Amino acid sequence: MSSPVPQNSPAPEVVCIGESMVLITPVASRLAEAETAAIGHAGAEANVAVGLVAAGHRAAWASRLGDDPLGDRLSSELERRRVQLWVERDATAPTGMMFKDPGIESSDVYYYRRGSAASAMAPGFLSAERLAGVRIVHTTGITPALSPTCLDMVDQLFADARAAGATVSFDVNDRRPLWSREHAAATLARLADAADITFVGRDEAERIWGTATPDEIRAFLPSCALLVVKDGDVGATAFAHGADPVFVAAPRVEVVEPVGAGDAFASGFLAATLEERSIGERLSAGHAAAARVLVTHADMPPID
Repeated sequence: MSSPVPQNSPAPEVVCIGESMVLITPVASRLAEAETAAIGHAGAEANVAVGLVAAGHRAAWASRLGDDPLGDRLSSELERRRVQLWVERDATAPTGMMFKDPGIESSDVYYYRRGSAASAMAPGFLSAERLAGVRIVHTTGITPALSPTCLDMVDQLFADARAAGATVSFDVNDRRPLWSREHAAATLARLADAADITFVGRDEAERIWGTATPDEIRAFLPSCALLVVKDGDVGATAFAHGADPVFVAAPRVEVVEPVGAGDAFASGFLAATLEERSIGERLSAGHAAAARVLVTHADMPPID
């Protein structure tokens, strides 16, 4: 399998690796009763890339898509948002799909991604040479859940990113339908503790590891250089080696739909990291980015 070929443009500051899918969302009703639906984009890593570009930074999304109209649609949407594409197209495997029933407290999601083009990513998809000059490499716990080869790819990615001099950023992003709790708990703990920057929701950490508080999560993940624990509308706490924890409360917003807010938070935090801002300012930037997504049904903010 050949490596993805970047466009002729300046090297990205951040490369985000993971699957994107076409998102089908019913209009004005639940999925079972809907007569019309909106077609959009879903994909945690691409969402982060979009947020970084919106914040004024160069970001690339690396993945595989089917050589089909859905892949064309996703590529066009990300190009329209000025994300660099490091993408392979696969004529033998489809672009993944996701259906969503949105709700204020939570959303029901239905995946159609088994055997997708992205699930065939494997070690060597991105080499250390390809990542030369990149400052941050970001992925999530969704990617290693897609297939055994994707898990192997993420393990190699951590090593190759560091060999290229990049910071490794990892968002736990546990997705229950994709793998067993036992496999997820062990794998996500290993990757989260090995990353340079890790994002995790307090609730998902309690669900998969039984760690109920930010301090317990930090004790469970002691090696990560910068651990960010998000606690919904309460706020977020950052733990850095050699420093006291920093907590920043979340702003009050009228939530329309929560999906995508975690990705937006990561994009805001990483943008402020690139700008070498303080930990507190990075948390505030994450909250501000998340707030822009919480007030819409879309996973991405509108283009200004």
